[in-house]
Amino acid sequence: MTKRSLLSATQLHAIHKEEGCCIFDCRFSLTDPGAGFEAYLESHIPGAVYAHLDNDLAGPVTDVSGRHPLPDAGKFAAFLGRSGWRPEKLLVAYDDVGGAIAARLWWLMKYFGQVRVALLDGGIPAWWAAGFAADQGAVRIQKVPPENLDGHHDLVVGSAQIVGGLSRNEVTLVDARAAARFEGDTEPIDSVAGHIPGAINYPYNLNLTSDGHFKTVAEIRTGLAPLTSGQEERGLVHMCGSGVTACHNLFAAEMAGMESSRLYVGSWSEWIRDPTRPISCGADDLAGSENK
Repeated sequence: MTKRSLLSATQLHAIHKEEGCCIFDCRFSLTDPGAGFEAYLESHIPGAVYAHLDNDLAGPVTDVSGRHPLPDAGKFAAFLGRSGWRPEKLLVAYDDVGGAIAARLWWLMKYFGQVRVALLDGGIPAWWAAGFAADQGAVRIQKVPPENLDGHHDLVVGSAQIVGGLSRNEVTLVDARAAARFEGDTEPIDSVAGHIPGAINYPYNLNLTSDGHFKTVAEIRTGLAPLTSGQEERGLVHMCGSGVTACHNLFAAEMAGMESSRLYVGSWSEWIRDPTRPISCGADDLAGSENK
């Protein structure tokens, strides 16, 4: 992970002023898809472009996919071009939930081979708390020709690989959803509650302090260490409800030096498309008492 993968508000302010960068506002609510853009129009970091999770950071949903499939390379490149992004510019993503949504954009850039990308630590609340100026309304961006992007397919796994990997004990599957959803006590979004048998629950908010900032590298490494005990890093696969908040755990894993873990893009919402796939409920696969 590069030195600029996680920026404080002060660091971003200085970089934006001195060097310039491409900033993306990724605020989004799964229960109210229009709320993030409305919040963006009310107040956003100057120059920031809005990135809509459903429309810009995901592809069309199919009968067999999860809720947020990967976007087509050409369409994603076109979105970046409309937003004024160029590979030589640092891309910075933020939201208002500790990076839970913004990490999806960070991971997509990694998937498409781009390394100049960072998250704003603490998101827009940290920017406001630092007293920096904010703008209202949409911004006018000078469009640029889209780049040719190619996906790194070795960074993702599908449902069949999950089935095989778990049966051969070759995969450590880490679920980033809240404990109540993992245990099957509640399911506000998907049609079936529970988790994949053999998965371990590690809610993404375990990476964060109470004020929505990332914990230290040492703290994150300590938290993730039990998940990889006796396992090769290549066997670490992250999932969630639809492959979004799992990217937060991928970001944290890279902070801890675990750079070869992968994403189960379809995640729970894809797994339950096939009624023959097994599900589990209960707290038998929780990663420690902090998750309860």
